[in-house]
Amino acid sequence: MVAGIIGIVVILAVAAILLFINLPDANAFNAQVERIFVENDTLTGNAEIKLLEILAQTGTNFADTLASYRFVIFVLLMFSTALLVAAVAFLVLLIALNRRMGRIERAGIEVNSLQINRGEKAVYLNDFAFKLTDAAIETLSVLAEARMDDEVLSGAEIEGVISGRDASECDEAAGATRIKRLRDTLGNQMMSELLVKNIARKGYVLAIDKAVIRMT
Repeated sequence: MVAGIIGIVVILAVAAILLFINLPDANAFNAQVERIFVENDTLTGNAEIKLLEILAQTGTNFADTLASYRFVIFVLLMFSTALLVAAVAFLVLLIALNRRMGRIERAGIEVNSLQINRGEKAVYLNDFAFKLTDAAIETLSVLAEARMDDEVLSGAEIEGVISGRDASECDEAAGATRIKRLRDTLGNQMMSELLVKNIARKGYVLAIDKAVIRMT
């Protein structure tokens, strides 16, 4: 990031120097008017003197206008530098954040304690407390019990345990719907996706150490 910012500043600085060097001299017009005064000392008529005064005033206006243009160009260059530096910084931060998210996703969420309180209809995940609906607390409890038994439950099995029916009589989609509602209730999409993992062709499991689970 530092190298990119330095490169941008150097490129824009060189461009600014070349631009200002090639801009016309603000006093060029005044110099030409002065030359006319010097080389034409015979111009003494009122009309001729008036014309020379107009030319001199025009040269002054030109110099002032060019000076304002230089200032505008300088401000635009500074603004462009700031924008490009900010863009590079945000790009680097975004790349770093994506890498960090990738590491978190590969490693899973680190949970030091998971306490499920059915009476309060709440779950305490590390230092965070979540109020859950009856359906969500039941789904999470089933997943926690399965994790303590090192089991992976399919959607049909989750629905079967909660409804009290045999898993063969239950629909896989019903269990998947319960998982989705649990994730929605937890709120944080990244955390809920990492906490409740879906293992292809097997089912759902809590991606945490079973030793940290407490149920009351």
